[in-house]
Amino acid sequence: MAGRFAPRPTRTTVRGGHVAVGAGVPRQAAGPGRVRDWVPDGPLDLGLVLGPLRRGPGDPTFRAMPDGSVWRASRTPAGPGTLRVCAYGGGVRGEAWGPGAGWLLERLPELLGAADDPSAFVPRHRLLAMTRHRRPGLRLTRSGLVLESLIPSILEQKVTTDEAYRAWRLLVRKYGEPAPGPVPGRMCVMPAPRTWALIPSWEWHRAGVDNKRASTILRAVRVAARLEEAVGMEPGAARARLEVVPGIGPWTSAETVQRSHGAADEVTVGDLHLPGIVGWALAGDRDADDAVMLELLEPYAGQRHRAARLILLSGRVPGRRAPKMPRGDIGLL
Repeated sequence: MAGRFAPRPTRTTVRGGHVAVGAGVPRQAAGPGRVRDWVPDGPLDLGLVLGPLRRGPGDPTFRAMPDGSVWRASRTPAGPGTLRVCAYGGGVRGEAWGPGAGWLLERLPELLGAADDPSAFVPRHRLLAMTRHRRPGLRLTRSGLVLESLIPSILEQKVTTDEAYRAWRLLVRKYGEPAPGPVPGRMCVMPAPRTWALIPSWEWHRAGVDNKRASTILRAVRVAARLEEAVGMEPGAARARLEVVPGIGPWTSAETVQRSHGAADEVTVGDLHLPGIVGWALAGDRDADDAVMLELLEPYAGQRHRAARLILLSGRVPGRRAPKMPRGDIGLL
């Protein structure tokens, strides 16, 4: 669920916040990157837009720099590519490297929310009106890549975010390839579908990934081309295609299309915390379930995901009544 908490001004928060190597694969020499300038038609906050694509503070595919720029390493249909995005004045500059550079720059506007329409959202609660006023630069990203959002979403099934982020970090660093270009630090492009399929069972175990999630990923990468085709479908049809794969349910498909399609109405159901947060924010009901959450979000039909993100960014969450879910690590067993 993207954008769970309100961001701090001095760092990038996880899952939708705000921006204040594969072994044996040599890193290519950094040459001059390809450049594209683009001017958005309204306010744009790079951190709020791109934050949901970041999977934890140690994500090897994502870097948020002190100068406000954001780096992403992606496996595009044209090959690996690295994209650096920075805001200047009223515009945005994208610079890209690698075989996928052209693909990344061509889709830069959509990545930054050009296909999104924030004006379609009409707040019906004071909390959402105030949060939207404070976050005018929020737009919904459309990455155009299914697998890079699907695999980490599968890793997040039924475990703490810390466990999922650790698994993603370890697997991408070990089996991915170095990101092209003059990247900051050790950035990697996620593994190709065939590489995911060849990861030994003990390496999944060492990364803390149980057999159920590992098997789901293996089933998904076997039909990777068919799943990537879903990016050309409407979000509902795309979710239906994803859910054909055993182990991918409504929670995982929603988390995926929110990022790959910029789906403004695909709200996450089956989440441990979101119903209580939405219920508390809109009705003072911390015990709300999915049915109550969907009923409360009904006035925002067509924009329910945006409404949920604004609620999460508002910081209005119920106080904790029980200990945090214990973190497990099957790699130690």
